[in-house]
Amino acid sequence: MTKITGLKRSAMALVLGSVLGACHTSAPVVNEADTKKIVYPATAAEPLVETIHGVPVPDPFRHLEVNDAETADWVKQQQVFGHQYLATIPGKAAVVARITELWNYEKVSAPFEYGRNQFVYRNDGLQAQSILYVTPKGGKSRVLLDPNSLSADGTVALSGVSVSNDGKTLAYGVSQSGSDWQSWYFMDVASGKLLSDKLDWIKFSNAQWDHDNQGVYYSRYDAPAGGDVLADVNFNQKVYYHRLGTDQSQDKLIYQRPQNKDWGFWSTVSEKGDYLLINVSQGTDSRNRFFYQSLQHDNAKVVELISQLEAEFQFIGNDGPLFYFKTDWQAPKGQVIAIDINKPAKRHWDVIIPESDDTLSAVSLINDHLVVSYLHDVVGQLSVYSMGGVKRQDVILPGKGSVGGPYGKRSNDYFYYSFSSYIQPTTIYRYDFRSGKSSVYAKPQTAFDPTNYVSEQVFYYSKDGTRVPMIISYRKGMQRNGKNPTLLYAYGGFSISLTPRFSPATIAWLDMGGVYAVPNLRGGAEYGEAWHQAGMLDKKQNVFDDYYAAAEYLIDQGYTNTTKLGAYGRSNGGLLMGAALTQRPELFAAVLPAVGVLDMLRFHKFTIGWAWASEYGSAEDPEQFKTLLAYSPYHNIEPRAYPATMVMTADHDDRVVPAHSFKFAARLQPAQQGNAPVIMRIESKAGHGAGKPTAMKIDEFADIYTFLWHNFGLSLPMKL
Repeated sequence: MTKITGLKRSAMALVLGSVLGACHTSAPVVNEADTKKIVYPATAAEPLVETIHGVPVPDPFRHLEVNDAETADWVKQQQVFGHQYLATIPGKAAVVARITELWNYEKVSAPFEYGRNQFVYRNDGLQAQSILYVTPKGGKSRVLLDPNSLSADGTVALSGVSVSNDGKTLAYGVSQSGSDWQSWYFMDVASGKLLSDKLDWIKFSNAQWDHDNQGVYYSRYDAPAGGDVLADVNFNQKVYYHRLGTDQSQDKLIYQRPQNKDWGFWSTVSEKGDYLLINVSQGTDSRNRFFYQSLQHDNAKVVELISQLEAEFQFIGNDGPLFYFKTDWQAPKGQVIAIDINKPAKRHWDVIIPESDDTLSAVSLINDHLVVSYLHDVVGQLSVYSMGGVKRQDVILPGKGSVGGPYGKRSNDYFYYSFSSYIQPTTIYRYDFRSGKSSVYAKPQTAFDPTNYVSEQVFYYSKDGTRVPMIISYRKGMQRNGKNPTLLYAYGGFSISLTPRFSPATIAWLDMGGVYAVPNLRGGAEYGEAWHQAGMLDKKQNVFDDYYAAAEYLIDQGYTNTTKLGAYGRSNGGLLMGAALTQRPELFAAVLPAVGVLDMLRFHKFTIGWAWASEYGSAEDPEQFKTLLAYSPYHNIEPRAYPATMVMTADHDDRVVPAHSFKFAARLQPAQQGNAPVIMRIESKAGHGAGKPTAMKIDEFADIYTFLWHNFGLSLPMKL
């Protein structure tokens, strides 16, 4: 039960002193009483108190959740304030120039093939969005779809593509300004002609072609009823079938669960077209249900093969009624099993590849083999097994890093995969089953030499004695003198593994003399489901403690010190940054919470936020409320000295709505008792991160690096 007291904004909005208040200005003005004190834009605070499960909870900046003219004016003031602060830091041009130089190389994806056509993404270096090319068998490559032509500023992006099995028709999704909402269109591949079909109100869905190339299965929501498409909550996803040449209003409803509004559906069609396969999710829980529908008979019923939420079941492929799954059922690090749908009882389930000491991360059925990707202490490995589970070969990789893929079909005698690390750019390889060897398909030509850099893995111990891995990257010659500017990036949640992925911006940071460190905190999937569960719900504090221990390790081992240590995280990692600010501010010189979940008591009230309750818990539950309130960053701000802080968000973020960042910054600015700045960096026409154009990415990294460098007390050179 909740009870709200206080005055509504429309009746009376107060500008309070102390924690709730702010001074009146719209630019970084120096206060005459203190030559170092920053005067922030005014923020109206309300004496609103909500009683939740008997506990009074102040929420003075709830009005910033409302997308109205007053909030828009406040956002504009904060944008100007943040921009003016960043503009005073000399040397950004040199950082932009170096990142741009490093970014400017051709990037090529792994190819994918349908019918007689091969498709691949290419970016010549600095194009806002990558371009989709098609190469007919025996023909020349040509542009099929250039998303850069869809908008002048590159903020319209491809959110997904799906090619019909005969390779003749392309379905593609488009998102505007980084929103999760997608519209799907259809194109004739041979002519490049846009067809009349259009599908709207799609989110968290693909478009899966039927075997006859006549239409697609997809999932959608009803149009938001509240009128705010970027904030209204989304429930009741449904599965539809769309036949080409018809209006979306005529699409056939395949499956829905109105009695289970929090269920989501991801549909695929088996490679031979005999089954529709429905992965049933519940929020962001890593466990799932699994249903199927026979496509061999008209109007066949949807069958609930896995009806209980007890483990993860990822469909790999099938031999008629024998379905293969990657699962953590009775195997926290993963195994491959086979289920005969005619004998679905668990006692008939067969283990094909048993659990090992390494974490099973991906499985593909290619050339009648199971190609398996493992994580060994975060580092990728790739192995080939027979359909009966006998290991045939370990694929020799070019080093220690991340493996993407494998990408291929059961009918192929080859597959593609990608390899990268923090200091090695992504290279695409082609593995040939006949030779058992890999060859380079696409290797980038970059403006740096990877041999000039080091990326080493270390292990440290967290507060409770848990051994945690961390990869530390730096330029050769770095001295452990305790003075190196260091950026500590982390995530720790939702069963997501942070494997060593390349970004040209990382090399720029190393060229500046920086150290880049990424710990693999609990909450991820680096060591399987047990590692994930050790960092969720009432164990979330373990994630924060793992992060603080990483910071302490870097200091104790002489990499850096508290005046040269920066903290950065996005989304769930933004929550981690909020915790770092409110729990251990003395550890860091600067903290950057980006698109973060910062109000842990109200995240479930916006867009898809309710889906995170399986990871965080919900304030609706009395016991989980206590846990959430104890660490919720917004609710644990108090007057004290905080490190330099740049709160980052975007106006079109409909995953983690920007109100989280708005409220957090509004409360943190007047609470700052030290002299370090608390600014906001609010992007326009951008979302949670997906589809962001290249120039916007480069500018964001440059602002991050210059903000950190300046608040480490360092000067940037005019050229890097």
